[in-house]
This record gives sequence, structure tokens and C-alpha cells, in this order.
Amino acid sequence: MTTSAERTRVAIVGAGPAGLLLSHLLAASGIESVVVDQRSREEIENTIRAGILEQGTVDLLAATGASTRVLTDGHRHDGIELRFAGEGHRIDFPSLTGRSVWLYPQHEVLRDLVATRLADGQDLRFGVTVDHVADATSDRPRIVGTDDEGRPFEIEADFVVGADGSRSVVRAAVTGSSTGGYFREYPFAWFGILCEAPPSSEELIYSNSPNGFALISQRSATVQRMYFQCDPEADPHALDEEAIWAELQSRVPGTTLQEGRIFQRDVLRFRSFVAHELRRGRLALIGDAAHTVPPTGAKGMNLAVADVVLLHRALTALLDDRDERPLEAFAEVALRRIWKAQHFSWWMTSMLHVAPDASDFDRRRQEGELRSVVESEAGRTYLAEAYTGWPFETRL
Repeated sequence: MTTSAERTRVAIVGAGPAGLLLSHLLAASGIESVVVDQRSREEIENTIRAGILEQGTVDLLAATGASTRVLTDGHRHDGIELRFAGEGHRIDFPSLTGRSVWLYPQHEVLRDLVATRLADGQDLRFGVTVDHVADATSDRPRIVGTDDEGRPFEIEADFVVGADGSRSVVRAAVTGSSTGGYFREYPFAWFGILCEAPPSSEELIYSNSPNGFALISQRSATVQRMYFQCDPEADPHALDEEAIWAELQSRVPGTTLQEGRIFQRDVLRFRSFVAHELRRGRLALIGDAAHTVPPTGAKGMNLAVADVVLLHRALTALLDDRDERPLEAFAEVALRRIWKAQHFSWWMTSMLHVAPDASDFDRRRQEGELRSVVESEAGRTYLAEAYTGWPFETRL
């Protein structure tokens, strides 16, 4: 079969939040790109995922025209509740930091980004499989694979970006290995449900209980998302609905949950990962291709957006001004925030979950840690600052 060879300025592998937002910002700077993804548009837009957006993420999406619905359909949350020892303690974000977060699921962000990019004429290709990156050390790297009809293709670019998720193909060309990175796996997971019910609380509840952690979250006025800590090998279909509701209710004493039909259930494993390298020559990794965090701190998509802000700055300098200095600084600057987010996510996770081997001392120490946070303005402020998001770094 004849290979179709093409050329673009930036080839972006992955049409998730990172890849689509980067293409949006590049287009505003007059830099063309091609975005490819192995998934179909329907799968991208309808895979339901978490959606707590930091203040900076919301401001960027709205200011750049990437999403207007985030302000009209998203729900601003001014705090969260930490529940332990049978009591709830509210962390008031605006009074501590002047910022808030927005509940706006990731698949809604993706719908907005896909629609915006296609309306602007973005070359966005679904069902495309990238096999590898060729000429990775040259000034003209190429992505090589097959298109949605099984025909081989090559796209040569001035720069290749791996935004292709935790199983990134591009990562191998950057780090030398598809798994090359710092890795931690946690000894517990989340049993998650989506149910048809009104909200059980106006704001998210993070609950530490003797039976383990629970998160009471939301999706809309009629659909709710809830999780409870479980074994990573748990079968999501082993419990009936009555048992699931009993388990959730036992984890949030003092709050009566609004129950309803459960129409989706899954087990979400907890892993932390940071790639050994974020950039090699004219290749870079962003989003889940570069790092993953436990969901407890709500950092995942927001961290990807921070990567995009930095890489956009570096690419405009490189491609418009032939200035390589911002690109040289990209990885170092990005990693500062990445490791801060890793720490915050680990801290929230370890403070709120019950470790399988926890002793009586460990449980009482954990309660002391929670009290140190909620009874101290400095402790509450640190949590609020990290949860609502540190300011984006733009200087490279």
C-alpha cells in the first residue's frame, strides 16, 4: 500500500483536553497543527469522567473562546467538606484564597473543544492509529501509522506533541521506553457509581471513616457521582444496589444520601506517574502522557492545562521567532508544578484513606492530621490554594 506523506507545523497525537486546547491556542497564534486520535469522536465526547476545574482553567477556557458553556452550564463551588469523626468541616475557598472551582465534567469540556476546533477548520482526525515517531532526533520528526480506513500515513512536522494519554505511543520516542518514568501504585482503589438522583450535598464531601474513604460528588441536578474506597481487585458487579448504598451510607455518617437507580459502576485504580523526560529535541509530552495523579486532589485535567500553557509559549517562540530558550526551559518549569500536584494528590489521598495495614496508632495520627488542617487557618489555606489551583506559570 502506498504511504500518504503530509506536512504540518505541529503534529499532535491525542484529542483529549491537552491536545485539543493546545491546537486551539496555536491556531490563535497563527500556527497550524494536525490532531489525530485513535478513538472515535463519539467515544471521546461520551466517556464520562470527573470534572472539577480550577479557577485558572475556567478563566483560560472562557477567555480564549475554547468554551463558553463552562460558565453557563458549569456550577461554581466555593468549598468542600472534610468529614471525619462523625463531623463535617467546610473549607471556604473564596475567604481563604479569593478563588473557586467549577463542577464541569471533562467530557463536556471535550465536546466544547471538538466543536470549537472543527468550526475553526482544525484538521482533526479520528480513528487514526499512530504506531511510532520516526526521525525523532531530527528537525523534522514524523508520526507514522494507519488512518481510519487502514491506509498507512506519515505526517512530517516541525514539532510533535504526545498528548495521547497514559498509554502514550509518543512517550517511547521521548524517554526511550513506553513506561519510562517514576511510578507509584496505591493499595486501594475507588468503587465509583453514577446514579439517577438529586444531589446529596450542595458541595463535595470528602469523608474519612473507620470503614474507609468516600467521596460524594455531583454531575447534574439529576445525575450524581459517588465513590467509596475498595480493594483494587474488587469486582464492580459483585455488589447489588442495596449493598452499594449501604456501603456508601456507612462512610458518611451524619449525611443522608439521596438514592436512585445506579446505571454505571466501575473500579478506578490509584496510580501516580511522572515520565523520566518531558521533552527530547522536537518532541514533548503533555497531560496524561507526561503524568498521572490520584483523583483525590482533582489535579488531572488541570495539570494538563498548565502543561499546555507552557508548551504553547515555548512553541510560539520556537516556530515564530526561532527562539529555543523557552523550549529548553519547558520541562524544568513544568515539573515544578507537576511534583507539587503529585505531593498534594498524595497528601489528600493518604490523609483521607484507610491503609490496609493501618494500626490504631495510624488511625489516631490520621485524625490528628485532619484536625491540624481544619482547625488552622494556615492548614485550610494550603488546602484551598492547592485545590483551587496555583497561578499558571508563563515565564520560560
